[in-house]
Amino acid sequence: MSKLRIDILTLFPEYFQGPFTVSIVKRAVTKKAVDLRLHQLRDWTDDKHHTTDDVPYGGGAGMVMKPEPLTKAFAAIKRGRKKVKTIFLSPQGKPFDHAMAQRLAKEKSLLLVCGHYEGLDERVMSQIDEEVSLGDYVLTGGEPAAAVMVDAMVRFLPGVVGDRDSVEKDSFFNGLLDYPHYTRPRSYRGQDVPEVLLNGNHAHIERWRRKESLRNTFLKRPDLLKKVSLTEGDKKLLVEIEKELQG
Repeated sequence: MSKLRIDILTLFPEYFQGPFTVSIVKRAVTKKAVDLRLHQLRDWTDDKHHTTDDVPYGGGAGMVMKPEPLTKAFAAIKRGRKKVKTIFLSPQGKPFDHAMAQRLAKEKSLLLVCGHYEGLDERVMSQIDEEVSLGDYVLTGGEPAAAVMVDAMVRFLPGVVGDRDSVEKDSFFNGLLDYPHYTRPRSYRGQDVPEVLLNGNHAHIERWRRKESLRNTFLKRPDLLKKVSLTEGDKKLLVEIEKELQG
C-alpha cells in the first residue's frame, strides 16, 4: 500500500509524462511509495467546449479559472477520504523549500492544483489549504511547480533513495549547503583531489567536510547561517574560514 497519495489537477496531464516516468519519481511509483494520479480539469465542465476560464469581472487583461469545474473536481477527487491537503501552486504562495518538502512528504494525501491565466476565482480559495510558490517569478502554469514539488518530496519516502545517508547530507538538510564532492580521476586538468580525502582518517574527513559545508554556505548563502544552530566547533571553523579568505 502506498505511503503517500498525490493527486494533480491540471489542464495538461501530458506535461507529466516525462518527469514522472524517469529517475527517482519513477522508482517511487514502482516501489509503491507514492500513488500519483493525474486529473484533467476539463472532465468536470458541462459545456461542449469544456470551458475552464472566463473574462474577469471589472475588466482587465487575462482570464480567470471558473469556480464550478474546480469545486466539482475537488469534491470528486476527495470523495471517500477523510483528509486531503489541497495545495494551490501560485506565485503568491509560501516559498517551497527543503523543510516544506519534508513536511508535505509526511502527509497521507495531497491534491496539487495547477493554476493558469490570472489564477482561480477567489470564491474557490476557501477550499485551498495552502498556497505554494517556487519563487518570486511567474510560470505559465502550475505544472512545472508540481513536478518539482513531487520530485523533492518523494526523496523523503521510505525505500525510494537506497542510501538514506545521501538524503540526510543533501544541501539544506541540516540548514547548510553541501560540501564539495570528488571522484576519479585523482588528478584532472592540474587539479588534485584534496589530500585529506585520501588518507583514510575519518575524523579528519568529517572535519574537512563540515568546514567546507560552512565555507560554501558562508560564500553562497550567508543568510542561512543566521537560521541554523551552530556549535562552538562550527564557530571556530568559521573564524578559520574568514581568516583564510582574508588572505
